[in-house]
Amino acid sequence: MTATELIEWWIARLEAEQARLIETGHDTSVVASQGRLVQTTGGLYLYEFIVPPDVHLPVDLPVSVVPADEADTTEGIVLRQAGNSLSVQLVDAIGREVPSVTLVPDQAGLVSTSAFRLKDMLAKPDLYHLGPAERLASLLQAQEVEAVTIPSASSVFTTVWSDDRSIRRQKLGNLAMELIRANKRILLISPDHQECDEIVGTVGRIMKAGGLNHKTWITRYELPLASQAGGVDLHELGFEAQMHQFYAKSQGDKASLKHKYDRFRELAPFLSQKEAKQKDLDEVRLLEWRLVTQLRDLQVRMADIRKLREEFESLPLFQRLRMQAVGKNAESLKQYRALYQGQLDQLDKELDVAKNRIQELAPEAAVPRGARAEFEELKEHMTKLGGTKKVRELLAAEENPNRQAFIQNRRVVAATPTRVVSDPLFSRVRFDVLMVDETPRIAAPALLAAAGLVRERIIVSGDPREIATVVEWTMRQPAIRAAQ
Repeated sequence: MTATELIEWWIARLEAEQARLIETGHDTSVVASQGRLVQTTGGLYLYEFIVPPDVHLPVDLPVSVVPADEADTTEGIVLRQAGNSLSVQLVDAIGREVPSVTLVPDQAGLVSTSAFRLKDMLAKPDLYHLGPAERLASLLQAQEVEAVTIPSASSVFTTVWSDDRSIRRQKLGNLAMELIRANKRILLISPDHQECDEIVGTVGRIMKAGGLNHKTWITRYELPLASQAGGVDLHELGFEAQMHQFYAKSQGDKASLKHKYDRFRELAPFLSQKEAKQKDLDEVRLLEWRLVTQLRDLQVRMADIRKLREEFESLPLFQRLRMQAVGKNAESLKQYRALYQGQLDQLDKELDVAKNRIQELAPEAAVPRGARAEFEELKEHMTKLGGTKKVRELLAAEENPNRQAFIQNRRVVAATPTRVVSDPLFSRVRFDVLMVDETPRIAAPALLAAAGLVRERIIVSGDPREIATVVEWTMRQPAIRAAQ
């Protein structure tokens, strides 16, 4: 079968299984007790419940959680069941200690979601990539494969088969290093959340050893069950924790920007007023300089007139006659002196007015130390952001976390296959490489759905002996296992 035919076949099986689950009323409610809050990360809450011994809920099964008082019903997914202990991730808190809750599973809905994703792949071939999936389809129809490893860095379809888990995971980590350095985006899937924690720890440890900051490259979708793996703190790599930290910083940056914008708006009219006062002060000082220049000129003239009057009688006759020819005699010198004195008195009055005005304007035009430099720095910052209009738009924009944009900035996204199939977020993001851990233990529909999200390459790993023993790929497999 081609990939398209195989997808169509599994769609039919999933739809038949959904109908069977609805007819038989398979999704019966379960009463759980002794609920307790284990962990809170961002907007997600990890709870542990005790369920009856005969209850087994598959990984990533969506459930509705109804408290005993039937108030504050919330939704969640099953992350793990160990014996009668059930770990459930909820989107709302229901208290630190919960005596009893009713869990309403939605296995039929999960199967329906898986079928819908496969249908969407066939209905929108321009949005999905079935080229690499063709090679995967051939593997899914094989009953057994040879235990050989092909670590080719350029192959469209690479297999890492080995019966030693540590060896194949080491090779996966090395391949991830090569791909990250080649600027490739990787979707890393594992059968369940415990396996996902382990492979994330392995890849993170190898990246640390290789000199890469794993915190900036890897994100672990959903809450990790373990606190550490391979010496790596998994809580730091959790998608919700990283996004919460990012948006907390974004809120802090926004508050800082608002403070700068408010300060800019405060300083702008203040300094504008100071500049106007400074302009007036400069004009008055210029007037004062002109008045002082005129005053000094008149004082020189007065000194000349005073000197002439004192020396007039002792001047030679010829010189006195020449002075009288231009109107300078004893009487005229007296008149000149009176005229100059009147002008000096007027200039003194004008200077007094100018000095008083200068004394008034000087404090009004004074700018506090550092205010102008602060304003210029704020002005440059506003200009870099696109101007005050753009800043107002940024401040007015609501902080709605953009999960798609955030996950697209990570080079390695680790998740379980069921979450990849059922979470709408993964229908909108694309990757360069699909890296599959413990491939024989992942159902065929989930592998096909994940393969449709990658453009270039698929890398599968696992123990080849499990293909026949686990029988996740066999076409006689009951379709409900595709949701596990």
